[in-house]
Amino acid sequence: MRRTFKYRLYPTKKQRRLLESTLEECRWLYNNTLAYCREIWEKEKRFASWYETKRRIPRLKAERPSLATVYSSVLQDVTMRVDLAFKLFFRRLKAKNGKAGYPRFKGPGRYDSFTYPQTGFRLTENGRLHLSKIGDIRIKLHRPIEGRIKTLTIRRTATDK
Repeated sequence: MRRTFKYRLYPTKKQRRLLESTLEECRWLYNNTLAYCREIWEKEKRFASWYETKRRIPRLKAERPSLATVYSSVLQDVTMRVDLAFKLFFRRLKAKNGKAGYPRFKGPGRYDSFTYPQTGFRLTENGRLHLSKIGDIRIKLHRPIEGRIKTLTIRRTATDK
């Protein structure tokens, strides 16, 4: 059974800057991957697979060194989000129910979460959350965690917490 637990993080100023830069790099990669998928669709009338977009990440890291500050699984998850957005778009096109809603580019500050799909995070003994490439962040564990943590999503709320 899958369960969701929400906890509040209390990052330092430096960690907050790292979290913000991670969100910004993920937004850039999302927009870049979306542009690539649109270009493939318009030129070749085929869908760019997730594996194809995922294989572009090392090349993009060479062009944009700031991408290296983000954990690799997080970047792969961003490309998976683009893949899912296109799959849902094509499903809506096939169903022909109203507007299909083409996947949109994300503006500055409009990308609010990133996900560690399997690894790159752990809870430390002193009650902190260790995130790869970010560090140990204070966390308020207001209730115990049951089971094993499989996926971790860091989300910026509307109140900037």
